[in-house]
Amino acid sequence: QVQLRESGGGSVQAGGSLRLTCEGSGYFDNNKRVTWFRQAPGKEREGVATIWTGSGNTIYDSSVKGRFTMSQDNARTTVYLQMNTLGPEDTGVYYCAAGVVVSNGWYRAGMYDAWGQGTQVTVSS
Repeated sequence: QVQLRESGGGSVQAGGSLRLTCEGSGYFDNNKRVTWFRQAPGKEREGVATIWTGSGNTIYDSSVKGRFTMSQDNARTTVYLQMNTLGPEDTGVYYCAAGVVVSNGWYRAGMYDAWGQGTQVTVSS
């Protein structure tokens, strides 16, 4: 099973920024959807942002649109999530997931077959 690896989490004050990185171990070829999910304590895992590695097209949840930017490197081995203007509501464990997933199902965690261990993001007010 492919194991993805996230990094870049940490603790910041509200209004701050973080950049998360997800390394794909060669799994991010031209036909993969890579998505960032997050899970706050006591809540379900939710999709935050996604990218189709072949085209670079991205989709964002309304809660992060305009604040978060997802991108990939030219070699399609790593994806990033730049998070700006962070607020306490962004606190949670952020997971990277990948798979062959159609765009209209990008937010469904069960559609992905590769996951990372998660990285904690804590935003204090």
